[in-house]
Amino acid sequence: MSFMKKLGEDIVKSTKKHSITDALEKGAAQKVSIDSRLLDYPAIDPLECLEGTLNPNHRHDDPDEKAVDQIRENLAASHRFRSFAPVRPKNVAKWFIDGHDYFYAVSELIDSAQENIFILDWWLSPELYLRRPPSDFPEWRLDRLLKRKAEQGVKIYVIVYKEVTQTMNTSSRHSKNALSELHPNVSVLRHPDHIGAEDSVQFWSHHEKVLVVDNHRACIGGLDMCFGRWDTHNQYVVENFAPKTAIRQDYNNGRVLDFQQVDNYVSNQVSILETSRMPWHDVHMSIVGDAVMDIVQHFTERWNEVKKRKYRHDPTYDWLALPKFVESMYTPDLLNLALHRPHHEGLTAKAEKFKNRWHDVEDRVDASGAEARHARHARDEAERGFDIPDPHAMPTGTCNVQVVRSICDWSHGQLIEHSIQNAYLQLINEANHFIYIENQFFISNATLKNGPIKNTIANALVERILYAARSGRKFKVIVVIPEVPGFSGDIQQENGIKVIMAAQWRTINRGGGSIYEQIRAAGFDPLDYIRFYHLRAYDRINAPLGFISQMEINTGVTFHEAQIAQARMWIGDDGFWHQDTVKIKRPSEFAGVDDNNLGMTEKKTVEEVESVNFPKSTALAQGIVQRFESGAPRSDVMVSDTISQHLLQDETQLQDEAWMGSEQEERNCFVTELVYIHTKLMIVDDRRVIMGSANLNDRSQKGDGDSEIAMVVDDTDMIESMMDGNRFLASRFAGTLRRKLFREHLGLIPPQNCVTGEEPVTSFMHAPPIPAEDETHLQEDQLVADPLSDDFERLWHGTARINTAIFSEIFRTVPNDSVRNWDQYKMFLPNVRTGHVANAELSLPEIKEKLSKVKGTLVEAPLNFLIEQKELVENRDWQGLNPSLPIFV
Repeated sequence: MSFMKKLGEDIVKSTKKHSITDALEKGAAQKVSIDSRLLDYPAIDPLECLEGTLNPNHRHDDPDEKAVDQIRENLAASHRFRSFAPVRPKNVAKWFIDGHDYFYAVSELIDSAQENIFILDWWLSPELYLRRPPSDFPEWRLDRLLKRKAEQGVKIYVIVYKEVTQTMNTSSRHSKNALSELHPNVSVLRHPDHIGAEDSVQFWSHHEKVLVVDNHRACIGGLDMCFGRWDTHNQYVVENFAPKTAIRQDYNNGRVLDFQQVDNYVSNQVSILETSRMPWHDVHMSIVGDAVMDIVQHFTERWNEVKKRKYRHDPTYDWLALPKFVESMYTPDLLNLALHRPHHEGLTAKAEKFKNRWHDVEDRVDASGAEARHARHARDEAERGFDIPDPHAMPTGTCNVQVVRSICDWSHGQLIEHSIQNAYLQLINEANHFIYIENQFFISNATLKNGPIKNTIANALVERILYAARSGRKFKVIVVIPEVPGFSGDIQQENGIKVIMAAQWRTINRGGGSIYEQIRAAGFDPLDYIRFYHLRAYDRINAPLGFISQMEINTGVTFHEAQIAQARMWIGDDGFWHQDTVKIKRPSEFAGVDDNNLGMTEKKTVEEVESVNFPKSTALAQGIVQRFESGAPRSDVMVSDTISQHLLQDETQLQDEAWMGSEQEERNCFVTELVYIHTKLMIVDDRRVIMGSANLNDRSQKGDGDSEIAMVVDDTDMIESMMDGNRFLASRFAGTLRRKLFREHLGLIPPQNCVTGEEPVTSFMHAPPIPAEDETHLQEDQLVADPLSDDFERLWHGTARINTAIFSEIFRTVPNDSVRNWDQYKMFLPNVRTGHVANAELSLPEIKEKLSKVKGTLVEAPLNFLIEQKELVENRDWQGLNPSLPIFV
């Protein structure tokens, strides 16, 4: 502790406006004047650092602290799932599938703010475009929108996870600086600190994705407001020279190369000329109603806890007040402790309070012009066929909503709560017919035996399946997870990828105590009850190299210079961004192997990156773009930028797609990539839903790891449906969400194209209380209505089987069931660029003919991949002897 004491003394002697980094790098001799909202660390009390190390329970050991803890414990004990929040009736709840729809709703929500905005995010990119194409909606970039609202007097509070910079590239420092500089009404906190802090937090993260507007409407789900998340139902894989949707950092493939230098917004080290992006599938939800106040409570507690630890004496950061009905549960002398404020400061009256619309009648009608603004908006939307309810009216929804979470002392200043895991366990146990799970991970303990994995969600699935099997009842579970964890590198060489995949195999079908092994041991076939799937897409890079080279020769402008100039035009001249040069990945001659003698990845020791001058003005940039485009030897307007629409119900045929290059160039431009599933969702019996930020692994479920939040929704609005051939009443929220997801995965929805700003704004893009269009009457919806019917099973399994076979034949995709050991792995890997055509025997017409048969993105999970490598699932890691294992599981 001598080093920590000396460090603390240096900081205190220096100035409260120095960061620890400043003190370490510059010493304490020079004082710096900086807006305190931009600081990484406040002055640190070395005695508090010592106390946090020697007594991890120091926030829960005196009588008053114990009294507050007991109030919380008694409250949780009275609630379902032992959550801090009860079930709240009559909420309006609306789901969103993929970033295209959700981020549009976010733009509406933020734009409607009159008083306050709360944002809690794992990663936040200020330069994220919420509406696209960016060229049509420059004013809807997140930072610009927040600036407008702050200038209107809206108070904006943001908490972002402070990453371990040695292992992650999310640059929360940039997020904080960029947002804090917008306006004094924007306040940003980063947490946790990793060096010299009161509490040592090594690798856990704040993982929630929360938005609250005016304490009135709120959003929870899997979508961070950051690069790489925006996607359409098409799950597009490529962009062209003038990208319509993904600008620079947004064009990313985590399997090839992680994000690099995200504070340099227009830089990108993934070349769009040769590498596909990784499509991103996710879901989110938004609510209006009493449950919003439970989310407000969660945010308020977190904000005050971080302020208490880092900015206790800094008036720049407000204290926030809890909702009134929460305050009433505490005696006055315990209220400040419940708020996480030092009780001796007595700041209840000074804390920032915002309107609690559901509990103050006088606050339900705002006199500042909200009614007039609503009237104008309603008229505009009525012209487009939407009946717009007043977003500030009393809610009259049909959904019972309960907020659940994973928190503990490091993350929230409270004792451990794992009500998310409790909810999963109880919902599974109470399931009668069918469970659908989409999740980024699937890591759990399928037995109740001791082991390194502690959450028992998989065991609950085993018990529920065996109960159905022994009673002779039909019961199905469908699980959709990513093919490979979203980390760059080769499966054999990257330890993190191997550990996560092994942990999932130990959960599913290997290691002695998995789900499949237990069901088989009981005398039943696991495939009759539970199956696993992935998602995968294909596309064509619109980059005939001969055509592009001719343009460069004709104009003297390189492709990358024109590309950066195009981005400069969209950024504009509003002063939000300055960058002298932009780094971009240069196309390179493919040697056939990477540094490990494998053709799987582009994660190389030396990246071929070139610097391009950043145009100083939009006028200069426009001239560069016009000069480059004038060099085209012929028009290519008839060539599609992406052909991903053919995965869905497009009216045209893949074989009819035009091309302006040679046949060999077109063949080289077909690519495939896994669709990264980032969803955190379970639907039970088409009646109950749990959705939020929590992965199905220990990090998210234990409570003392990552902080998480989710909502359990029971909709009382029932719709006619079928279950195992019998008439069945499903809840509207759960049933319509599950059907729409299945239709997307099976390709039974129209394409969601985003080419110009004139694309229609659908009901699925609007924020609540505007309802989504009822599609239950559609023929395609009826095809997936009964998840237990034989017809549906043939459709689902048959589509996945055909898609899997086609992708394997053309691209030799990995993982693959034909690869059972490392020797076969090395022999099977294609000697081509990542994701490109690997079967040299197929002609271009044959490739097109086969790909035209791919419907949707559903593929089978190859559960026999590397199954002969027993050491993956039966090594010392799984005996609890690897201290780094919790990082991955």
